[in-house]
Amino acid sequence: MASSLIHRLRHMLTPHSHDAADKVDPAMEGSREGLRALWVSLVGLGATAALQGLVAAWSGSVALLGDTLHNVADALTAVPLGIAFLVGRRPANRRYTYGYGRAEDLAGIAIVLTIAASAALAAYAAGERLLHPQPVSRLPFVAAAGLVGFAGNELVARYRMRVGRRIGSAALVADGLHARTDGYTSLAVLLGAGGVALGRAWADPLIGLLITLAILFVLKDAAREVYRRLMDAVDPALIADAEAALAATPGVVRVAALRMRWIGHRLHAETDLVVGSDLSLTRAHEIAVDAEHRLLHAVPRLTAATVHPDPATAHAHDPLDHHRDPSAGPAPDHPDLGAPEHGHSHRH
Repeated sequence: MASSLIHRLRHMLTPHSHDAADKVDPAMEGSREGLRALWVSLVGLGATAALQGLVAAWSGSVALLGDTLHNVADALTAVPLGIAFLVGRRPANRRYTYGYGRAEDLAGIAIVLTIAASAALAAYAAGERLLHPQPVSRLPFVAAAGLVGFAGNELVARYRMRVGRRIGSAALVADGLHARTDGYTSLAVLLGAGGVALGRAWADPLIGLLITLAILFVLKDAAREVYRRLMDAVDPALIADAEAALAATPGVVRVAALRMRWIGHRLHAETDLVVGSDLSLTRAHEIAVDAEHRLLHAVPRLTAATVHPDPATAHAHDPLDHHRDPSAGPAPDHPDLGAPEHGHSHRH
């Protein structure tokens, strides 16, 4: 009783709203932040790559050329992400009832393919130079260009990942990880320049191959992040926080089922809650509203939730058993977590 009273007082004293428009506004602001991060990154990496490209053409360094190609590809990933953020701001309609947030996940696929293409180009350039050696000149400028590449990529990486985590965009975080590794590969250009200065002409293309290997590691991490998002993976800690908030709601007997998924950088939830079987429809509805309210406070970036109260009876869903997929698990009124019944939800 005391905890419930404290919760209600905190709610009364904290200005906030749960109207539909207010839930969407943070997601819209996230898209604006994402677009701003992309344009800043495009300008920063574009300038870095332009400077490196001039030095690469001037010196003939294939390691610097590979790093330049990778930075160009990294800068160009802003294009599909920018389009995705713009598309994701379109409102939901009768065909796309969840909106267009999945465009960000599709952009993540484009980013992974771009990273793969940059790795292939870098490997090809390094292999050609190993087979057909050519002299590398103006080594101090090559080393300086490597330092510029590191600084530019690290600044962009920190900015992208900070914004991506704040707005919940897996694609932007993946892009930031890509930029960070680009920075470390830019430092490898220094090793190639040092090797050439010591009379080891093979050092430059060898560093080019090492840069390719680093790009492949980035590719693995980015692909895993995008794959998890496409497969509706959610951090188990978020599930635990959501379950705790729902279970603490007065009137909830237990949480029968809970599902969460990302759609772009917006988080959606669906839950089935077991309540007393002797409650009126009005009282069950009040419990569901309170549970949704607590859920919205407990889970960051949650913009929509569907809450369905179930009566605590043993056979509440028997008429629906023949409609259920046997592989989906037990019905929601079963003691274990299960899938929801078809077409029977209470939306708030």
